[in-house]
Amino acid sequence: MSTRAGFVALIGEPNAGKSTLTNWMVGAKVSIVTHKVQTTRARIRGVALEGDAQIVFVDTPGLFEPRRHLDRAMVAAAWGGAADADVVVLLIEAHRGLTKGVQRILDRLKETAGSRTIALAINKIDRLPAEKLLALTGQMNAAFDFAETFMISAEKGHGCADLKTWLAGKMPESPWLYPEDQIADLPLRMIAAEMTREKLTLRLHQELPYQLTVETESWEEREDGSARVDQVVYVTRDGHKGIVLGHKGETIKAVSRAAREELAEFLGRKVHLFLQVKVRSGWLEEAARYSEMGLDFNDGR
Repeated sequence: MSTRAGFVALIGEPNAGKSTLTNWMVGAKVSIVTHKVQTTRARIRGVALEGDAQIVFVDTPGLFEPRRHLDRAMVAAAWGGAADADVVVLLIEAHRGLTKGVQRILDRLKETAGSRTIALAINKIDRLPAEKLLALTGQMNAAFDFAETFMISAEKGHGCADLKTWLAGKMPESPWLYPEDQIADLPLRMIAAEMTREKLTLRLHQELPYQLTVETESWEEREDGSARVDQVVYVTRDGHKGIVLGHKGETIKAVSRAAREELAEFLGRKVHLFLQVKVRSGWLEEAARYSEMGLDFNDGR
C-alpha cells in the first residue's frame, strides 16, 4: 500500500481557531490554546494520521499588523509556514467575516499562492445563522478562488472530520515523515515551556502575557522514571516579577502546579517542575530568546 505525507499550513487572523483545530486534528494538545490573541509564537507542527496519509499541521502565529520586533518575527514565521506547505487552509471566524485583516491575507495569497492548493475553513459556525453563512461563503469565494470551502467548529469538532479526509487526499505520495506514534515535532523542552506559558497567560489575563517568555533551562531524566524540569520565566521589569510571583508566591505556585499536572499527563509519568522568575529587561531584543521560541530573530528586523 502506498502512503502519503505532506504539510498543511493553517493561517488566519489571531484567535481564528488555528491552535484549537490543530489540537483536534492531532487528537492531543500540542498547541497552546488560550482566550488571548497571538498566543502561538512559533510554527508548531502537529502530526495527524488519516488512513494511509500522514498530515503534518503547521499551526502558525496569527497574521496581524506587526508593530514590534517580536510581532514581525511572528508574522514572518506565519508566512514562512505557508510558503513551505503542500496545502494552505485559511481559517476565518464566521461572525467576523471578511475583515480588513482577512482581505490583507487574501491579497498576499494572490501574490504568493502559485500552484498551491488553498482551502477556506469558516470556523465558529454556531455563531452565525445558516443564510448568513451561505452569503459569507459566496462573498469569500468571489474574493478568492478557493479549492474547497469547509464550515467547521474547531471547538466542537463539527465538520473537522470532512476537512481532515479531504486534506489526506491532497497529500502527495511519500513515506511518512514521522514515526507513527509521534504527534509533534517540537522538542519536549519547548512543549513544556509552552505549557507553562499558557498557564501564566490564563492566570494573568490582561496584565503582561506578551512581556514574558518561558524557557526550559534543564531536563533531567531520573532513575525512577520521573523527570526533573527546571524553567525560567523571563519578564522585562521588576514590577512584572511581583505580578508573576503573586501575593506570598501564590500565583507562581498555582501556575507551577497546573503546568506540572498537564506535563505529567502528557508524558504519562511523574514530573518535578521548578520555576524561577528572572528580570531581563531586554529579552525582546535577544536573539537567543527568539531561538528558544522557534523564531528567527532576523525576521523581526
